[in-house]
Amino acid sequence: MFDSLKAANPVLLALYATLFTWAVTALGSALVFFFTKINQLVLNSMLGFASGVMIAASFWSLLNPAIELSIDMGVNPVIPAVSGFLLGGLFLFLVDRLLPHLNNGLDISQREGLKTSWQRSTLLVTAITLHNIPEGLAIGVAFGALGLGNGYSSFGAAVALAIGIGLQNFPEGAAVSIPLRREGFTRMKSFMYGQASGLVEPISGVLGAYLVIAVQPLLPYALAFAAGAMIYVVVEELIPEAQQHGSSDYSTIGAMLGFAVMMFLDVALG
Repeated sequence: MFDSLKAANPVLLALYATLFTWAVTALGSALVFFFTKINQLVLNSMLGFASGVMIAASFWSLLNPAIELSIDMGVNPVIPAVSGFLLGGLFLFLVDRLLPHLNNGLDISQREGLKTSWQRSTLLVTAITLHNIPEGLAIGVAFGALGLGNGYSSFGAAVALAIGIGLQNFPEGAAVSIPLRREGFTRMKSFMYGQASGLVEPISGVLGAYLVIAVQPLLPYALAFAAGAMIYVVVEELIPEAQQHGSSDYSTIGAMLGFAVMMFLDVALG
């Protein structure tokens, strides 16, 4: 089975992988059918776990392969790694400033982006959707690299990245749907909004895979770009949200566990 998957079109593999991560987002959103709220310590721990996964994935699955690939291509590895990383952060910075959104747990007066008449519920969904763009892009780039046969990206490493991001999507799905339920939405409508926040991952995943195959020299830059975008999300959104209400110890422990799990997956499978 795995041999047949390895031989599949990398863009198609990226689609499969990001459909998996979307499904885990939907699974997290389904918690709204059983709960109307999540214990804050549990939520902070889960968000911390998501942060750790994304930090580890940024290095083990993205930056390190970008550096090794640059060396193989005869390019100074500093240039693609640093420039791609900073461009990824800049991209998310600009999107963060332009796209109206509201982070979970904040008052609507603290919404970010351009001024809009969007309701609080729409702003909450937009915030998580913003998180999912670099995650889908990272998976797409990792699978797209398989089609180049460069030896610096393996099927196992790409699968490890998809599994890691899928795991951290679970709390993100719950972080959308359950607050929407408290806003007065029905359970079904809250679930539908929550799972919809993950639909951007298959789109950005397929786009990322296609671009690195179409323009092969972009690969090290694309890997570093995805890493920069993910780190921006972690530092700007996930860590502050995970440390709300004075329970930073739980989110820190979650981050350590998330980093360890992602590192294990990448080393074991990659």
